[in-house]
Amino acid sequence: MGPALALAQVPLTAGILVAAALAAAAVLAPAPRGRAAATLAALVLTPILLVAHIWDNPQFRPFRERPLVALAIVVVGLVLLGAAAWVLNRRPGLFPVAALVAIPFRVPIESGGAVAYLLVPLYFVVGAGALAFAVPALRGPGRRGEDGESPPAFERPPDGGAPSPPARPPGALEWLLLGLVGLYALQSLYSVDFGKALEQVVFFYVPFALLFALLVRVSWTRDLLLWCLGAVAALALVFCLIGFVEFQRRTLLLNPQVIASNQFQSYFRVNSLFFDPNIFGRFLVMVMVAVVTVMVWAGRGRDTIWAAVVLAVLWCGLVLTLSQSSLAALLVGLAVLAALRWSPGWTVAVTVAAIVVGVAVVVAFPGAVRLKLNSQQSVESATSGRGELIAGGARLFVARPLAGWGSGAFEPQFRRREKVSSERAATASHTIPVTVAAEQGVIGLLVYVALLVAAFGRLVRGARGSPARAAIAAAFAALVVHTFLYAAFLEDPLSWALLAIGTALAWRERPGPERHPAEDLAVA
Repeated sequence: MGPALALAQVPLTAGILVAAALAAAAVLAPAPRGRAAATLAALVLTPILLVAHIWDNPQFRPFRERPLVALAIVVVGLVLLGAAAWVLNRRPGLFPVAALVAIPFRVPIESGGAVAYLLVPLYFVVGAGALAFAVPALRGPGRRGEDGESPPAFERPPDGGAPSPPARPPGALEWLLLGLVGLYALQSLYSVDFGKALEQVVFFYVPFALLFALLVRVSWTRDLLLWCLGAVAALALVFCLIGFVEFQRRTLLLNPQVIASNQFQSYFRVNSLFFDPNIFGRFLVMVMVAVVTVMVWAGRGRDTIWAAVVLAVLWCGLVLTLSQSSLAALLVGLAVLAALRWSPGWTVAVTVAAIVVGVAVVVAFPGAVRLKLNSQQSVESATSGRGELIAGGARLFVARPLAGWGSGAFEPQFRRREKVSSERAATASHTIPVTVAAEQGVIGLLVYVALLVAAFGRLVRGARGSPARAAIAAAFAALVVHTFLYAAFLEDPLSWALLAIGTALAWRERPGPERHPAEDLAVA
């Protein structure tokens, strides 16, 4: 990197650190007014960083050459954002439903001959929700809370009833979650791919931190939980129907790589409106775990029947993805759900027995699963090339174990050290712990492990007998397993949403026999 380029990157370097700090303040600041100020600052800073980063890229050329068109787009977007914020301020119960519905949608945006798949609907919902929270909180005075601040609309029950118990101060989970974001921003300073690290912060970590900050303070009632479940279940059914059409016509709507792969393989993988079949499978698994929760806790046969019908359709959609990581995640999620609903001991025993039987079958009859344990090529084929990525990632970690190669550096370092083409070099190892170890070293790995411990402690503790909390804990466990076999942990908004909802339910849990209405997910 030349001196001129290094000097030009100084504002971006400072900006990524400030953005991470603002995201942390939006969650960790004790008073609503402080969180609101950090939220608005993050909303303003992140698009500025993005524009500064891509200003000279070919993708941004049409906007540079037509500034009036770009300005008109910005003005229209701000007007729509303000209108949506006004609606959400009056009807705060719409925000969580809209956010969960928006999570799956990635919009292909073509500019300058390149296509980027962005979570535009989710960014819009988060931006509107952030404005609906921040502007009234800063404007005050209004109806006073216990700390003298005007409580934002999201902290009031959507039906106008009695307020929820006050939220607890941030705990270890929140500090570790935002600490990992701050560490990622800090370790971008010595990364060979600073641009990738900046994009991760701007596109994922900052907006998802704001999503967490908003969802965690929603007044989660039983009705709101059921509305959210109904919305995502209906969405999953629609996605499955689109997948069925793709399978019948042998045509995909998105992702040229998967389309090309289907042409040269004896099987056909569907991805519906998702860019990747594995991400489609992950979404279906999350919904299936929630629907199974309703089925096992349902008090009436009709609810069980409807849940079974939905599960049958979702299962067919999941099978057509041929996503091995999603199938493994589903099994883990169901095991966690069984442990929380019935007996942890029996669940562990059955799980261990199933694993032993599976390993025995693979060792005794490797031909049945088309796997030759003494053949590296066979292992690579069975793991879809993940073995090579994991081994290369491990070698990267050993070469620089303490602080790693820097945030976002996996792809260029893997390509350079393993001497492979850019087409074969993945952006991650498809095993999140390996990616974290290679990019962030022991320091990042320790924070990551501590985050998982704190997350499961928050979600699982006290979740037995609580359908809503059990569903969140089981879904999060399934998602974590999926990240072990695929990719995208904090880069997936589902991770932040599950942690936020689970935290909100844990915060609002009342002692004694009386439970918060959000704790009863079963249909009465």
